[in-house]
Amino acid sequence: MYVVVLFYRHVKFRNFIVDLQYIMRKFIVFLIGATLFAGCGCSGPAAWRKAEGSMWHTLYSVTYRSDMELDDSIVETMRRVEMSLSPFQSNSLVSCINRGEPVVVDSMIRRIFTCSQTVSRLSGGMFDPTVAPLVNYWGFGYAGPDGEPLDSVMSRVGISECRIGPDGVIEKKHPRTEFNFSAITKGYGCDAVGEMLRRNGCEDFLVEIGGEICLSGESPRGGAWNVMIDAPVDNADAVVHSEMMTLSLTGCGIATSGNYRNYRMTDRGKTSHTISPVTGMPVTLAPADTLVLSATVVAPSAMEADALATACMLLPPSLSRGMMRAAGASRLILAVSTPADSLLILDMR
Repeated sequence: MYVVVLFYRHVKFRNFIVDLQYIMRKFIVFLIGATLFAGCGCSGPAAWRKAEGSMWHTLYSVTYRSDMELDDSIVETMRRVEMSLSPFQSNSLVSCINRGEPVVVDSMIRRIFTCSQTVSRLSGGMFDPTVAPLVNYWGFGYAGPDGEPLDSVMSRVGISECRIGPDGVIEKKHPRTEFNFSAITKGYGCDAVGEMLRRNGCEDFLVEIGGEICLSGESPRGGAWNVMIDAPVDNADAVVHSEMMTLSLTGCGIATSGNYRNYRMTDRGKTSHTISPVTGMPVTLAPADTLVLSATVVAPSAMEADALATACMLLPPSLSRGMMRAAGASRLILAVSTPADSLLILDMR
């Protein structure tokens, strides 16, 4: 009986060993398969993808090459930019600042603020996000005019007299000074989406938000990206795309500003949405007031290009060229109206 019991236990133990070896072999095969699958997912060819939609009252389009879909991350990045910088959102960080709340700026506002002060200095004050009360005064902003005299409105304008304090709170020129970074936010939004794509391993992409563009790497056809620049077609009711030229670019930002689309008829004539922070007056589209119809800038970032293109709308071409060189921009293309009412393209590198 004792011998029989020992034999039974021996057989049971041997079966256990066999079962354990079988399980281990299956587990090893699983690990090898999982490792090979993961390796193929990382090293396999990435696919070209496209995300499109509407945000910030404009359209966006992102073409990128990746082994994973990042459309949700693109939208989330744009929403974070909006909740930091949009004066049209009452609970955004910049709206809190405009109301005089002592909030600490985030990294987005700090970057936008610093770039804005630099371009304001280089442009002789022609680029100024504190122009918001003037934009509202002339009926182009997020609030209508309130009957305040122009001189009083002008006393609140001047980003050069504002600063970010050691505590991270913006110290304003005037308690009622407001910030409207709309002339630089779309460009910055392109850069922010591009930075998110790079963090996720994407090096080949084109990000466009409302006409401002950030470029990196190569296009789906190989080589640089081809970007069409619109001619200044006069149409107040619809966006009309007519090719002025095509640029082959990569590793940069590009932005275009124009006086030929967003305007209204007033007793002064055809009045543009571009407001001079120095004079407080909007640009009127007549040869006596300005010759520049559109400005396209190529710069290291879309944020810089956006701000510089806006400033170029208020500067004579000769001064715009000097500002571009000082800012490190690589190209400026101006569409200029001549006294004979003909179009002249100035491509200044």
